[in-house]
Amino acid sequence: MLIPLYDDNPNQRFPVMTVGLIVTNVLVFFYELSLGDEALVQFVYAAGFLPARLIGGELPPGVELLPLPLTFISHMFMHGGWMHLIGNMWFLWIFGDNVEDRLGPLKFLGIYVAWGWVAAAAQMMLGGDPSVPMVGASGALAGVLGAYAVLYPHAKVHALLFLFIFITRITIPAFVMLGIWFGIQFYSLGEAGVAWWAHIGGFIAGLGVAVPLKLSR
Repeated sequence: MLIPLYDDNPNQRFPVMTVGLIVTNVLVFFYELSLGDEALVQFVYAAGFLPARLIGGELPPGVELLPLPLTFISHMFMHGGWMHLIGNMWFLWIFGDNVEDRLGPLKFLGIYVAWGWVAAAAQMMLGGDPSVPMVGASGALAGVLGAYAVLYPHAKVHALLFLFIFITRITIPAFVMLGIWFGIQFYSLGEAGVAWWAHIGGFIAGLGVAVPLKLSR
């Protein structure tokens, strides 16, 4: 297992949008923590992205659902637990700042949201039960990782490598680090509880945005 620590890829400006996204995700998660068990389940169904609302399927009884277009955004800021939140925000902090630096804050925000939509669509079409709501920033984050892999393939990423009982620190190029991440998503297809197709779809969408940018330079 590889856990990135930081990259050697300085910014030209402060990543205001990346920080804003992280703060928003954390605040929404603290709101989730403030809810009781039943209220939390209702909130997840109400504000998560529920494919059944688009393609048909069983809807939860007695839950007042948010307008469908709003859930296209709201589901990206919800998380299923501390590790889900911390993992996503840590990757966003390490890799999102440079992608924002390249795109600019407003364009980065718009494309980040679009990556989340593509990821949700991939999971809806190729994933599992449409009556299970999708939550999390993972799909949009996958777009960030795909874009970073193209824009900064040789940036050095310092990471912890876990090999059984041994832990060591290594430095590897970003395309290796993110290529391993992408490979894990394919390897994990079929495991329940995670929207793996959303990760794959978001990553490919990130490549699709970054390749023209790279060629234009």
